[in-house]
Amino acid sequence: MTAIHVCPLSRLAETVAETKARDVLTLATVGTSVTRPDGIAPERHCVVGVSDIAAPLDGHVLADETHVRQILDVAFTWERTAPLVIHCYAGIGRSTAAAFIAACALDPSRHEASIADALRAASPSATPNPRLVAVADAMLGREGRMIAAIQAIGRGAEAFEGTPFRLDIA
Repeated sequence: MTAIHVCPLSRLAETVAETKARDVLTLATVGTSVTRPDGIAPERHCVVGVSDIAAPLDGHVLADETHVRQILDVAFTWERTAPLVIHCYAGIGRSTAAAFIAACALDPSRHEASIADALRAASPSATPNPRLVAVADAMLGREGRMIAAIQAIGRGAEAFEGTPFRLDIA
């Protein structure tokens, strides 16, 4: 079984080393410096410049279809012979949304609620960015089910940063 591993920026290098991942998806505020981990080829590291916000805010980048398309491109080009690591600064908002989006896209027959429940079971602090989820829901034709699934699991436990976790993909 292949898996997506989610972590905060502070645990990126160790998560890549421990999982032997060959693909990394970074979701970071524009201008954030992220060092590509050892063993990750430049063409296997995608950086999505987006802020962890749900509504427009001066000086920040609100997620749109371009950002979700980058997430989907990584998901669909991931060879799935080794884990995929997805991270953001805290490993709580953008990265958990991207993992949820990738899981929904890669297994369109799997019910959104079961993916959201697996996400919550794996990470008590996961609070997927609602804007990323809403844009992906529309792009994937999920008719609001992704949004409802994330609303159903609610806000995660308060944390400064998330603990690395694994989300299995069929």
